[in-house]
Amino acid sequence: MTEYRIERDSLGEMQVPADALYGAQTQRAVLNFPVSGMRCYPAFIWAMATIKRAAIEVNYNLGLIKDKTLPDGTVIKGEDIAKAVMQAADEVIAGKHNAHFVVDPFQAGAGTSQNMNTNEVIANRANQILGYALDDKNKPVHPNDHVNYAQSTNDTIPTAIRLGVLWRLDELVSTLQGLQKALEDKAQEFDHIVKSGRTHLQDAVPIRLGQEFSGYAKAIERDIDKIIKAAEGLRRLGIGGTAVGTGLNAHPEYHKNMVATLSKLTGITLYESDNLFESMQSMQDATFFSSALRTVAQDLTRIANDFRLLSSGPTTGLDEIRLPAVQPGSSIMPGKVNPVLAEMLNMAMFHVMGNDFTVLMSAQAGQLELNVMMPIIAHNLFEMMHVMIGAVKAFTEKCVVGLQANEEKARGWLSKNPILVTALNSIIGYENGAKVAKTALAEGRSIVDVVVDMGLMSREDAEAALDVYKMTEGGIMGAS
Repeated sequence: MTEYRIERDSLGEMQVPADALYGAQTQRAVLNFPVSGMRCYPAFIWAMATIKRAAIEVNYNLGLIKDKTLPDGTVIKGEDIAKAVMQAADEVIAGKHNAHFVVDPFQAGAGTSQNMNTNEVIANRANQILGYALDDKNKPVHPNDHVNYAQSTNDTIPTAIRLGVLWRLDELVSTLQGLQKALEDKAQEFDHIVKSGRTHLQDAVPIRLGQEFSGYAKAIERDIDKIIKAAEGLRRLGIGGTAVGTGLNAHPEYHKNMVATLSKLTGITLYESDNLFESMQSMQDATFFSSALRTVAQDLTRIANDFRLLSSGPTTGLDEIRLPAVQPGSSIMPGKVNPVLAEMLNMAMFHVMGNDFTVLMSAQAGQLELNVMMPIIAHNLFEMMHVMIGAVKAFTEKCVVGLQANEEKARGWLSKNPILVTALNSIIGYENGAKVAKTALAEGRSIVDVVVDMGLMSREDAEAALDVYKMTEGGIMGAS
């Protein structure tokens, strides 16, 4: 049998697991919301604990954490309470108590359950630090009166969303930069390989495989820039607005001091809000960042699809690149190898796009002074980043780095491409070019042979004008 202790909140008594650091309000949430079985992401735990750590320091320095006299006459100094709460918060920040954050992401609106889970864990751990047992009836540190002092769910949760995203921003950017670098390396490695370009999935003028990969790399570089720019708005914090933006129950210096202290504790550049009402009402900064992640996701999906297409076959497809064989591709077809890393990236990015839609719908669902959908906005933003980091790392390390070009196949396709005649437009004209292309395709002959037979050019001039590498450098062929 599981042992319990009795905890109390404003609704009365609750049985809580004896060794749980959380209390009555968290336990009510556990019982009320047995929805997904999922837990909040470490980014959320870290962000909330960091806010509590900063708040107790700021409030103590403002002279607001008073001595407390217990029913037995024992006096606990405000300084000792503050130090215990800081130590407890530091432990949570370090990830030591993640198992005690048990509220489902699908929970009460705004995130009151998540906020109280944090308050209760830090308060109970602070009481232990001061020498009090979890089941002591006279514990000096209170989750609301001390840990949540000068705060409400309404300003801590949107602040935690911002901090949690910024906490992993460098990791996300670094991961995407790793992919960008791997693509740039392949662009250089493949720069000498001329292949058939394709538009509408039909033959087009030549392109170098390296040029194709340089386009992928540049797209990721631009995606990184969009992410960094979108994150700037998240640096503006509304902590101190408390319930509706007026700052009721917070010291006049609290907002400014909190932003400065959070910057100091996290090493993250943060700014004061220029309008606390907007900071609490609107989720536009979170939505903007989410849309930047969605943009990355669609680019990654496109690139993964190209990898699958370029590696298709190998005997009946394009087969211009060979992806690393990391696992058997079929339980029934021996020797089959599939583009599993590209397939994984597709699935991961579809998931990210779905997360973004949830953020979008949730952000517009706020009313008046508060958006009550913040818990699921937080969960989806953190999940988008988590999934993207993991998927891109795997794709880069296990697919892009080891992929190889099939130069022979690329040359073979190019040699059969009738659209090479495009390079002769300035010499023989578009109409004659169309006749040459159709004839070459119908008779299975080379462009040079058809042009010569039609008396449009000499063989020497045709071969010079149809230098496929020069075609990839642009300009007008045969202009001299």
